[in-house]
Amino acid sequence: MKSTLLFMSLSAAICYAGCKSEHHEKEESTKLLVTSPLKMDTTITNEYVCQIRSIRNIELRAQEKGYLQAIYVDEGQAVKQGQLLFKIMPTLYEAEMQKAQAEVDVAQIEVQNTESLTEKNIVSKNELAMARAKFNRAKAELSLAKAHLAFTEIRAPFDGLINRLEMKLGSLVEEGELLTRLSDNSQMWVYFNVSEPEYLNYTAHNAAKERKTVNLLMANKEKFNHAGTVETIESEFNNETGNIAFRATFPNPEGRLRHGETGNVLMQVALKGALIIPQKATLEIMDKRYVFVVDKNNVVTLKPITVAAEMSDLFVVREGLTENDRILLEGLRKVKNNDKIAYDFEEPKAVIAHLVLPSE
Repeated sequence: MKSTLLFMSLSAAICYAGCKSEHHEKEESTKLLVTSPLKMDTTITNEYVCQIRSIRNIELRAQEKGYLQAIYVDEGQAVKQGQLLFKIMPTLYEAEMQKAQAEVDVAQIEVQNTESLTEKNIVSKNELAMARAKFNRAKAELSLAKAHLAFTEIRAPFDGLINRLEMKLGSLVEEGELLTRLSDNSQMWVYFNVSEPEYLNYTAHNAAKERKTVNLLMANKEKFNHAGTVETIESEFNNETGNIAFRATFPNPEGRLRHGETGNVLMQVALKGALIIPQKATLEIMDKRYVFVVDKNNVVTLKPITVAAEMSDLFVVREGLTENDRILLEGLRKVKNNDKIAYDFEEPKAVIAHLVLPSE
């Protein structure tokens, strides 16, 4: 009987020890990983949709009416300042100039004759003044005729690229009619819109005369090989969008950029004392970001956060967390709100060490 009781007690002890060991192993296997936000100075890259414009893009229009006699350029051609582009048939304007020249010659002879008669006191000085006035008027008419004739030749006002030809050879061109457009692409103006908070941050951290360097991501997702500088900011916010327009100037020596292109401006912004957390420590629910915060009793609570900026694998938190909070790093799908967990804590620097984090 004693042997039986001893055996049963031993079996119970072994069973209890085994169950306790199994429970401990299960508890160890379900431990989750927890960390804290990392507070540090860093830089982020903001990206803005932009419109690319030539530093000069103008319309070339006919200044006189007539038939388009000659076209000396083609679409997309590079031209030099002063180069002849179009010619409107000049016959009528040449005749007007010849007529004006003849009137100048007649008026000049009349002045000479009147001067001779005035010296002999045959005519009064008033008649001489009248002759000289007619001569000056004739010269003015000649200058006007020469200007009309010159307007039959359309020349490039600056170096640039010819756009689409709007008129064909032989067309009857009306005064003011569009012939083509000319773009100076030596430098490009790139416009992008910035929100009010970002504008205030920009003005707070950049002196009034300091030019911020920015980069350009082209439509093919390739980075343009020349950096630009922010030179101007518009005077007013758009009330509908809440944005204000910035303008950056980019050199374009290879002529790679053209008027009307689009892309994205990349602007680096310095952040002082930013709170950094891994993106994998967050949940997205109905377009909002949440984290599980672990309290002193090891209970997790779902808490909303506001993301100020996004980097590769990381979020910069604007609101919702402090650097002393503990947040669930892994196993977010395994827990529910108000669950009590067992966890291991990992220092935030160790967590983020292998992630991309540019320092200032």
